[in-house]
Amino acid sequence: MKAVRYSQFGPAHEVVELIDVAEPGAPGPGEVVIELEASPINPATLLQFEGRYGARPPALPVHAGSEGTGLISAVGEGVGHLKIGDRVQILFGASGNWRERILAKAARLFPLPQGADPLQLAMFGINPPTAWLMLNDFVKPEAGGWVIQNAANSGVGHNVIVLAKSLGLKTVNVVRRAELADELTALGADVVLVDGPDLAERVRAAIGDGVLKLAIDAVGGEATARLGASLNDGGTVVSYGLLSGEPFRLEAREIVFRNITLRGFWLQHWFNAAKPQEMQEVFGRLIGLIAQGVIKVPVAATYPLDRVRDALAHAARDARGGKVLVTGPAWKG
Repeated sequence: MKAVRYSQFGPAHEVVELIDVAEPGAPGPGEVVIELEASPINPATLLQFEGRYGARPPALPVHAGSEGTGLISAVGEGVGHLKIGDRVQILFGASGNWRERILAKAARLFPLPQGADPLQLAMFGINPPTAWLMLNDFVKPEAGGWVIQNAANSGVGHNVIVLAKSLGLKTVNVVRRAELADELTALGADVVLVDGPDLAERVRAAIGDGVLKLAIDAVGGEATARLGASLNDGGTVVSYGLLSGEPFRLEAREIVFRNITLRGFWLQHWFNAAKPQEMQEVFGRLIGLIAQGVIKVPVAATYPLDRVRDALAHAARDARGGKVLVTGPAWKG
């Protein structure tokens, strides 16, 4: 069967390899075989290929692919909560799931709602919980308050908009191109601004006396500093991305005189520390919002696994108009 790996670091579409690997075989007790349905290409995916992600592999080659959905194709002895044909989420670590079939432990798997959009379900394991936790774990959400984010047209950005609205928060959404405003406004964005040196002044003009205590940063560098300057005193910038490739920055006057705090967020830390009940509560809430159509991230394109090189090149483009996903043999779209 086919699988995806890379043997050197570099631009993903240049270093990716489509290889033949052994079939997983029959599942043992407590195991299932999952046939890949769909898996998104996230910014973290591209960083992994480039060797710039937070958890750099100790050795190469590395098998690629993280979150996604698949259909159960075989069930081992003692597995009573899953059956052949069930759709499940696949997320077993940082890499390895871009292969046609996957052997997995059944204990942490659960069937997903059949009526929900499978592409949206394929994207729920990373971006929606990232948005939800950043909105809830650093500054207590207060109805009527504001949150500001950059890279607002990203997958996380779309989730921040709809999840903030569900919490009674209003959003200021910072983008690089003015033509993105209509798309984000239709999604529920309250304010959309193009980034620039005078961002803080334009934010204050837009929200008036509104309380802005939380900023969500995917860019780094001067963009982080502009978010910090936009906050009310005592506010917090939460940085989760490295799109600019530059170190995160806050001006000394913001830290010393206005008590602005910079925090980092990496979902893997939450996966490592969260109790099963907490994970079930967060995922259950998010899956419900996907089933209701509340969470709906635009999809730019899907590519079969044997066109993974084209998929990665597409995902690396600016202004691509949505998420790019790779699909496996279970995909019927």
